[in-house]
Amino acid sequence: MILGTAGHIDHGKTALVRALTGVDTDRLPEEKRRGITIDLGFAPLALDSGEIVGIVDVPGHEAFVRTMLAGSSGIDVALLVVAADEGVMPQTREHLAILDLLGVSRIIVALTKRDLVEDEWLELVSEDVSNLVHQTSLELAGVFPVSSVTRSGLSELRLAIARASSETANRTVVRDLFRMPVDRAFSVKGTGTVVTGTVWSGAVLRDSIVIVQPTGEASRVRAIQCHDRPVECAEAGMRAAIALADCQVSAVPRGCVIVADAAWVPTRELETRLSLVDEFMPTPRTRVRVHIGTSDTDARFAALGKENGVVLARLILDEPLVSRAGDRFVMRLPSPARTIGGGTVIDPYPPSRKHRRSRRHPALGRSNGMRQLLENAGTDGVELQVIPLRTGLSPAAARIALDELDAVIAGDRAFLRETLLTIEASIENAILTAMANHPLEAGVSLQTVRANISAPSEVVDLALSRLQEGQRIELAGSLAKPFGWTSRLDQRAQELSDAILHEICIRAAEPPSVGDLAARFGGTTLAMLRRLERAGEIERVSEDRYYAREAVEQMFKELRSTLVAGKVYSPAE
Repeated sequence: MILGTAGHIDHGKTALVRALTGVDTDRLPEEKRRGITIDLGFAPLALDSGEIVGIVDVPGHEAFVRTMLAGSSGIDVALLVVAADEGVMPQTREHLAILDLLGVSRIIVALTKRDLVEDEWLELVSEDVSNLVHQTSLELAGVFPVSSVTRSGLSELRLAIARASSETANRTVVRDLFRMPVDRAFSVKGTGTVVTGTVWSGAVLRDSIVIVQPTGEASRVRAIQCHDRPVECAEAGMRAAIALADCQVSAVPRGCVIVADAAWVPTRELETRLSLVDEFMPTPRTRVRVHIGTSDTDARFAALGKENGVVLARLILDEPLVSRAGDRFVMRLPSPARTIGGGTVIDPYPPSRKHRRSRRHPALGRSNGMRQLLENAGTDGVELQVIPLRTGLSPAAARIALDELDAVIAGDRAFLRETLLTIEASIENAILTAMANHPLEAGVSLQTVRANISAPSEVVDLALSRLQEGQRIELAGSLAKPFGWTSRLDQRAQELSDAILHEICIRAAEPPSVGDLAARFGGTTLAMLRRLERAGEIERVSEDRYYAREAVEQMFKELRSTLVAGKVYSPAE
């Protein structure tokens, strides 16, 4: 379990962590000098059960909310610290709102400086904090008065943390895609660059190849530690330190994400569901600051309306970042700096305005979310490798959801079966229409068919194959025609065909050109010539000239009987 602190400045968060773990998370000289937490601090808490709880200590000053947000990403349970002598303060409220927006499900409240107040005052502060928490969606796991000086109440607080740890669902999904947002990067002599963070999903092994996003730089995992102990594998839910080979510290600042799969492609747009603080709705193109994981970037806000009472919005990011459906984010105004909302990413790769359709917005979950995603994609389909990112499902769960929908896989894309049937109907209709308009042709070219169907070539090929197997069309070389189709001439067309063939045959040595024939017989002349060629009556000798087949055979016969082997002849001869 990852436990994250929260609370107003100087309410005793770092002192409480030190009392619980024996670790001083204020490691910077500036923090020592000023007596306040500036950067994130980390400490392991060993429980009596033998489990290790990773504690992330965050700064409480309003100037460091950005850092607090980076530290709060990926935590399982929050430890809200409120000084008993001061009670609820501005950053208490903002930190609590942020935890709520980030979807933290459970919170433990520690009333520090217990030794400085009377019991009656302590009871009032406890009631005040409880009422504040109950206004959010967080589950309150208890309010515990403690003193880091006298150590009173610490044993009860430890028991509450242990109980929360035992009740926290195990989120380790080894077969999911590995992702670890970076919250610290530093260099260790003899080891090189080391990055730390909470593993959000999947697992990574020592000596495996990882990718630093959004730069796309590849590196090898030289070593992995969890709470200062070497391990072979880092899994979801663990605090991990990963040593990277051939990677500079400057290449992995806070906000980068370590991944192990090419599916993780940075995005510059997010489709989201929003929760707003104080019902404040930004106007279109409002500049906001978006915080996801340990990364943050400026963005433009674009409202998409409401769906089932939920605000939908698109965020156009100034800088690329890595995201996945289901990710929680916080949105702040840059000036004056304040938290205005947050929510859930529903699609990290939404369609561009050019390709946007009237569509329902994907629901997170298995079959329903998958159906909406494929339904919205239509004949474009969805790339298989990005489905886990666009649905929030592990690759295995995504495959199960596709099977439940009886989805069609064509090449590297997935489609609804209804979509394939629609494509088949469009192809069949296009072939029927083409043959009705050009009855003298042997079929319609597959190139023409593909050009008229707006779908990837892989699914068009699959549809053509299914239509042929179902005896709805026939394929011959590069041509397609309705099953059983033969071109039949009426009496007038037959007379025209016979007249054209007659003109070619009576002038066997020098037949009229296509242009001369068209001038005499009209616009269907070329189609008739092609039909006669397919029937073997005539042969095309040049771009503008057809000869009778018998005439060509006679010419070759005469040449064979006249030419002398080994002699060189000029074209004129």
